[in-house]
Amino acid sequence: MSSLKPSNLALITQLIKDEAALFSTLKVGDLVEGKVLEKGSKQLLVDMGRYGTGVVYRGELQNARELVRGLKVGDPVHAKVIDIDNEEGYIELSLSEADKQRAWTEAQELKEKEEVIPLKIAGFNKGGLMADVRGITGFLPVSQLSNEHYPKVGIDEKGKILQALQLLVGQELQVKVIDVNPRTNKLIISEKAAQELSARELAEHYHVGQVIEGVISGVADFGAFVRFTDNPVVEGFIHVSEIDYKIIDNPKEVLKIDEVVKAQIADIKNGRISLSLKALKENPWEKAAQFFKEGDEVRGTVYAFMSVGALVSLDHDLQGQVYVTDFGGVPEMKKELTIGESRMFTVESVKPEEKRIALKLKKD
Repeated sequence: MSSLKPSNLALITQLIKDEAALFSTLKVGDLVEGKVLEKGSKQLLVDMGRYGTGVVYRGELQNARELVRGLKVGDPVHAKVIDIDNEEGYIELSLSEADKQRAWTEAQELKEKEEVIPLKIAGFNKGGLMADVRGITGFLPVSQLSNEHYPKVGIDEKGKILQALQLLVGQELQVKVIDVNPRTNKLIISEKAAQELSARELAEHYHVGQVIEGVISGVADFGAFVRFTDNPVVEGFIHVSEIDYKIIDNPKEVLKIDEVVKAQIADIKNGRISLSLKALKENPWEKAAQFFKEGDEVRGTVYAFMSVGALVSLDHDLQGQVYVTDFGGVPEMKKELTIGESRMFTVESVKPEEKRIALKLKKD
């Protein structure tokens, strides 16, 4: 028969229940905090307060050796529970797993908050750049670079793209976390998204139709980038079709880096500003019928070959076309005409509404 009084027995029973309740709140995978109780070469004991004593064994100490090296008795430590009650009665812990899980949690928070953070670029490959994000390697694809840092080369110039990316190693870029997936160990960051957030705010100061002054900051096959003079943080883009009323084969022929230009804002969408140079120019097609008439003999310079024929530069900032069918085929046309060559042509038709002047080569 028990010698304990009913009141004492009830107290002990309650204490056992409370202890069980405390341990029931602890699960494998939980992140916990404790203080270093004892540090040795084979194990690290952690005082986990009401939960008891945790242990980090040698293998885990090796995995987190950089962190462990600086720890002293009494220091706070974060860990991940990997066993609630092991053979020695300890709560088995992992420091490296806790660090990784905490890093992924912080990365997810950065994504949800859409926070812009500065990161130093640590490396590159053919697809983009790498940077450390809270201990996780983040990847910045080439497509997620800002207009300022996007390689200003043709898509077939892979060597030059790699050279452009290498120049960014060591630089600090402002980025946003846009994709977090711990299961696939994927963390994607974007410089473009970080700047678009700023651009959306800055775009309030600009409107469609407004004329701005800017400096050409980059020229590519598909157009040119313009940094605004009044606010260098803002950058707009001129598509090749908005450079001139003429067809431009290569924007580098007419636009140079650091050249000062005036352009009209054609569109503001999703934080991106589209510009037009030709909107500020007189449209030569409006007077094309005054300058050229059917049957006229004119001199023109062969500008470029196209699938349907050859493009010919004419006076008054206009262009005409001579068709491949007049020659029998593309090889025959290229034998007869040379890029940059000045030849005489006969005007067959003038259609300003279609922006078309049809020409026929005048035989010598």
